[in-house]
This record gives sequence, structure tokens and C-alpha cells, in this order.
Amino acid sequence: MSTAAPAGPGTAPAVPLTPRWWFRPVPLARVAVFRVIAYLFIPVDVFLTTAWVRAHADVPTEFYQPLVVGRLLHLPTPTHTVVLVVQWALVVAAVLAATGRAPRVLGWAVFLLYAEWMVIAMSYGKVDHDRIAYLVALAVLPTIGRAPWRDRRSSEAAGFGMAAVLVTVMLTYFLAAWAKMRFGGWDWATGATLTRAVVRRGTDLSLWTLDVAWLLPAAQWAMLVFEFAAPLMLLVRSDRARVGLVVFLLGFHVMVYAGVGIIFLPHCIAILSILPWERLRRSSPPTGAVGAVGAVGAVGAVAVPGRDGDPPG
Repeated sequence: MSTAAPAGPGTAPAVPLTPRWWFRPVPLARVAVFRVIAYLFIPVDVFLTTAWVRAHADVPTEFYQPLVVGRLLHLPTPTHTVVLVVQWALVVAAVLAATGRAPRVLGWAVFLLYAEWMVIAMSYGKVDHDRIAYLVALAVLPTIGRAPWRDRRSSEAAGFGMAAVLVTVMLTYFLAAWAKMRFGGWDWATGATLTRAVVRRGTDLSLWTLDVAWLLPAAQWAMLVFEFAAPLMLLVRSDRARVGLVVFLLGFHVMVYAGVGIIFLPHCIAILSILPWERLRRSSPPTGAVGAVGAVGAVGAVAVPGRDGDPPG
């Protein structure tokens, strides 16, 4: 996949999921910023968001029931030593990868170590569904290669990587709606799904909704419509539309967190790949030296997702 200039203004728009859409060139500067965000999130995830995974080091090994990928690849049983080695190797590799050096070697190391970290996390019962888009992001970043912050070129490899993350973000929502219908049927939308969630995990910002009889059932229908309509996000093309989409998606997750204390933080990190980060340098000259871009904002209030039940979304 070669580096190429973006399509000219007279070029017809690419149809979603066609080969031309998958490989539509994306500025390498966008990848450079997102790479830093994705890799620096890992220490946050390891020590805060999924700090409970470390506790598996002290769990008797007979409780380990590996996921299918763990069985197929004959991954090691997570003993105390294995868990600690994976934890610290992952954090060190992620911090080094965030520098942009050796993007393929360090990138693949981060992906493999984080995948193993997730196998250790999810092989004792419940499997969370907020990780797949982030895992795909970690998998595609090494395929792009070098992406300097000052590089104003566009790349088909970067286009494929960002398209893969976008499609996975979309599928996370669409398949969530499909799962609701498969396992809960229309009772999910017409029943007391969100009412139960608010009763169990409600906050001061959401408890009042229990007194409005129609509100939570209406919210259930709205959630289903939103999730089934998720493929429409593949039609987003302009930078303004991309920003609007990200604001909408993150706003949805912030609302869920404010209401029931659950946030899909790795998924939210994957959503950030949609943003046109290269516009941070728009005022810079097209060639030659350019000024440094400010550091990407840190992740705010990090919440540890509940382990006692699936979130309503």
C-alpha cells in the first residue's frame, strides 16, 4: 500500500466498504496523533480501568477457563509470574511505542501483549464487549509504519487502518442491537431494562427518571434505533461531520456514565481515531519545517466498568 495524495475535489465519493473506500488515503499526521493517544491509554487501562486483572495473579489456576483464542494458541496459564511479566512488558512497550520509534516492532509487541492481557482478563467468566475496536486499532497501527507528526502526506495504508477501526466501532453498536434482539427480543425494548439498570446503579443524575413512566422505555427504543442505524456513520466524509459524529458518540457514553456509572473507555479511545487530528497543523506550511503540536488532552475521569452485569448499551 503506497503513500498517495488525497483525491481531488472533482473525484466521485467512494462507496462505503468498496475497495476504494477501504484504501482512501488518510493524512499520516492523523495517525501520529491517534497513535500517541492509543498507546498512552494502556498504562491508564492497566493500572486504573482494568486494575482488577492484576488480581488474577493470585487466583488458583484451576479457575482459569481460557477463551477460544487462548485454547487454540495454547497460551500460558496465568500464574503469578506470567501475569506480572505481561503487565510490565505491556506498559513498557506501550510507552516506547508512543514515541513513534520502531513502529512495527513495538506496535506488534503492544498488540500481542494487550491481547494476552485481555485473555487473562476475560477467561474467568464475563467477557466485556468494549474492547474489540480498541484491539483492532492496536492491530492496524503497526501496519501503517512510520507516521511522523510533521508529515503532511496521505497514505493508503493509513486509510485502511483508520477505516478498519471505524468499521469496528460501527459494528460494536450494530451487533449490540442484534444481540439485544437475539437474546432479549422485543421485551428488551418494551420491558424494564433501563429501569432495572437505574435501580441497581443509578446516580443522582438519573434516579429522577424512575418517576417519569414513559421516559426510560422511550430511551430503550431510541437506543435500539441508534444502534441499528450505526452503519450510517460510514457515510461520514467531511471533517465537520467527523467532529460532530465523535461529539455525538462520546456524548452518548458520557450520558450513560452519568446515569449508571458505566463507561466503555477503550471503545471511546477507538472513537477518537475518527477525528481529523491533522487539522491541528492546518495553519502550518504544506512543506518544510512546521511547529510542534501540543500534547493530546489526557483522559478525564477514568471509571472502572462494573463487573456484576452487562451495561444497558
